[in-house]
Amino acid sequence: MGKLQAGIIPVTPFEQNCTILFDEDTKEGVVVDPGGDVDVIVQTVAENGITLKEIWLTHGHLDHAGGAKELKERLSLTITGPHEDDRPLLERIETQAQKYGMTGLQNVLPDRWLKDGDVVSFGDHSFEVYHCPGHAPGHVIYYNRAQSFAHVGDVLFNGSVGRTDLPGGNHEQLLVSIRDKVLPLGDDVGFICGHGPGGRFGEERRSNPYLQNLGPIGAAPAAPGGIEKSKN
Repeated sequence: MGKLQAGIIPVTPFEQNCTILFDEDTKEGVVVDPGGDVDVIVQTVAENGITLKEIWLTHGHLDHAGGAKELKERLSLTITGPHEDDRPLLERIETQAQKYGMTGLQNVLPDRWLKDGDVVSFGDHSFEVYHCPGHAPGHVIYYNRAQSFAHVGDVLFNGSVGRTDLPGGNHEQLLVSIRDKVLPLGDDVGFICGHGPGGRFGEERRSNPYLQNLGPIGAAPAAPGGIEKSKN
């Protein structure tokens, strides 16, 4: 098994981190959250000799899923994720795109919905799926235990958390997801997020202002609200 590698392609005016996860040796991989700019994604993948096997979605916001249908059709890929609670978001991508003056984004539904506890993989690389609502009702994250790595989408950011003022958002629910699903994976886990630089869970637990005073698992968190770093 080759080493798991990751490359980021910023897409859409929201500068969303479309992520290519691939095996260092076989060059086989998946694309996580192709939100748009499909020409750029296809060109970058080809230039690096990567063979994509699937599209994985963390959630249904337009900057994460808006290019998935086009990419699926162009490269004959299947789409996996998110949780079915994001169906309404995926069915409204085109309507939302019009509000932002964006063109070329399409409504899409996956070939496979995901739920908490599922496992997805490509080659020898397996990822555990955790349903983490709050930023979006059907948001999932992908965790590779073998290499202590996670893709957390817009659940958690370096120094911040996902916004919760969009339809289906819930700040307390987001904090519960982070406390009960994300942080228990371990302080040494490195992560890529949906916008901006990634980091490690331990550093976020210690220094992220939104992760203080979360309380024990199962209790209602008491944390300040406010920073809305994610654009979508």
